[in-house]
Amino acid sequence: MRTYTYALINVFAESPLAGNPLCVFENAEGLSTEEMQALALQFNLSETTFLLPSAVATRKMRIFTPAYEMPFAGHPTLGSASVVGGLTGQAQITLETQAGVVPVQETADARWRFKVPSAQQSRPASAENATLAAALNIAATDIIGTPLYVNTGVEQFIIPLASREAVMRVEPDVRALSAAVRTVNDRYMAYVYAWETPTSVVSRFFFPTASGMSEDPGTGSACANLGGYLQATGKAAPFSVAVDQGERTGRRCALSLDVTVEGTIFVGGRCVQIGEGTISWPE
Repeated sequence: MRTYTYALINVFAESPLAGNPLCVFENAEGLSTEEMQALALQFNLSETTFLLPSAVATRKMRIFTPAYEMPFAGHPTLGSASVVGGLTGQAQITLETQAGVVPVQETADARWRFKVPSAQQSRPASAENATLAAALNIAATDIIGTPLYVNTGVEQFIIPLASREAVMRVEPDVRALSAAVRTVNDRYMAYVYAWETPTSVVSRFFFPTASGMSEDPGTGSACANLGGYLQATGKAAPFSVAVDQGERTGRRCALSLDVTVEGTIFVGGRCVQIGEGTISWPE
């Protein structure tokens, strides 16, 4: 039998049982891609990561949802970095991903923060605001500004709303959203947000699953794309934004978004390990 050790991490967590859960396999050498995919389905979390040796970074990281592998994602990056930091004793590490090598650093207040792997790219929506509003089950007047597809590592669709109340009212219609939104990877999803103060927003992120539509408690890649969106729509850098996500899921997440004067995007949050274990895999 082969034995693999894993850690259970809550990312963007301000208390032990909040945040977005993640499973991290500390050393996945010997596991095939098919086995990694099967283990991600076994744990059935939004993502499971597998750490491997790397010639160009502290570790290589592969990210799997229960259905497919992802080139990059935010909360798996931070949770995996916290595990690597614990294994190596290093506060500054790099993770090799399919989207590039990602620097991650533990900050003075015991949070982890990653540098977004690529400059933002954006493109316009193909659907009118009225169509998007109907797909989200909100009023057309709830959408303010310009919805955009944004890519700082993985493309997502960003929709600005008028208020927290509008954000909380969103209930996507799966069929209508899939007809109105398609990323470059041919997926439909929506990240909605609204300003609460000049430096804080509330957000929600919806994505498709085999059973329909799910809501993510805390989405680091979408937080990074929010930084790209704000730059694309004229917000002057540098700026910092506190992002509140996950209220409706019962797992509140606190994300930090920082954009430097050069336009470099950083996303951070607290990582709390709540458990560990082993999986035995037949030879």
